[in-house]
Amino acid sequence: MSGSDLEAGRAAAVRRIVSDLHAELVRNRLVAWTAGNVSGRIPGADLFVIKPSGVSYDELTPETMVVCDLDGNLVEGEHRPSSDTAAHAYVYRAMPEVGGVVHTHSTYASAWAARGEAIPCVLTAMADEFGGEIPVGPFALIGDDSIGQGIVATLSGHRSPAVLMRSHGVFTIGADPRAAVKAAVMCEDVARTVHVARQLGEPLPIAPDDVDRLYDRYQNVYGQRSPR
Repeated sequence: MSGSDLEAGRAAAVRRIVSDLHAELVRNRLVAWTAGNVSGRIPGADLFVIKPSGVSYDELTPETMVVCDLDGNLVEGEHRPSSDTAAHAYVYRAMPEVGGVVHTHSTYASAWAARGEAIPCVLTAMADEFGGEIPVGPFALIGDDSIGQGIVATLSGHRSPAVLMRSHGVFTIGADPRAAVKAAVMCEDVARTVHVARQLGEPLPIAPDDVDRLYDRYQNVYGQRSPR
């Protein structure tokens, strides 16, 4: 198989994965109308796949996904890329370990973003997935890579794969698109639970040492592991 055939095969695989994962945003009630998007880096290439702008989730297929370079320029596809493409591209340029990015306006997490308030680590599930609080990023206008800059500045050196961009919504990152989607699902879940807890009283924080232990266990012990 030639190098171009290999790259085309990888691009096709990522198109399919990214297309399928948009259904998870709908199923988990993280999006409304055409808002929100998933992207995935194409392994071995300075390219990524992202949702086309303004296309209904019901109409998304692997073929409708678009391929962009790391400057956000359209490389392949018949539709205009998502309006968040510049933000995704900046994250991929600045964080080579990231293989997937997700953006949602999910209700409870976006409510915290509207307040400009981090979600405190008061649940073991938060310690497991986020390693601490879910931080707030700066306010930034859409249209260029300002949002991407805010995402990278906030999450660099932070264990959380999620950031609440102030007055906007949620962005999550992951080693692959599925991990980024999982982080978005979990972010909305804990945002809702901590909100409900606040209606009952002041939630109790988890001690930092216990957060560290919970995070280490979940990241390195929990679940199935491939045999060495």
